[in-house]
Amino acid sequence: MPTIAPGPEVDAPDADFKPLTADEARALREKNPPISVWRVIVGQVAVGLLAALVAWGITGRLSVGGSLAYGVLAVVVPAALFARGLTSRVSSVNPGAAAFGFFLWEMVKIALTVAMLFAAPRLVPELSWPAMLAGLVLTMKVYWVGLLLKRTTPAKV
Repeated sequence: MPTIAPGPEVDAPDADFKPLTADEARALREKNPPISVWRVIVGQVAVGLLAALVAWGITGRLSVGGSLAYGVLAVVVPAALFARGLTSRVSSVNPGAAAFGFFLWEMVKIALTVAMLFAAPRLVPELSWPAMLAGLVLTMKVYWVGLLLKRTTPAKV
């Protein structure tokens, strides 16, 4: 009969783990401040507005700029609603409420995005699907630019 090797102890403390002191935790937070979700959303609006104006200027068609702008709105409006929901007092009551709130607001964000995409042909005259999708993708990529800029920004000493 084969023998089963004992697994690692679940409750055994990790020898390499050292809890931070309050001062060490504060220094770590100061060295790596979180990115404000509202700053990212403002960045998305700015990039989207600029892209819509460039698309309109290059093509000379207002419908292309409007389609791109609608794609931006289909990302920004649900993201702002999501951010507002997560920063509410109810979502920070306890970890369980925070987790439930995250999943609830993520579902709301996805549903609103899908609804806005389905409504696009009725709301945007002469909708240009490629321009709208370009607006969606461009706006979603602002998250990554924010993370890259945070990583390359030198820490204050």
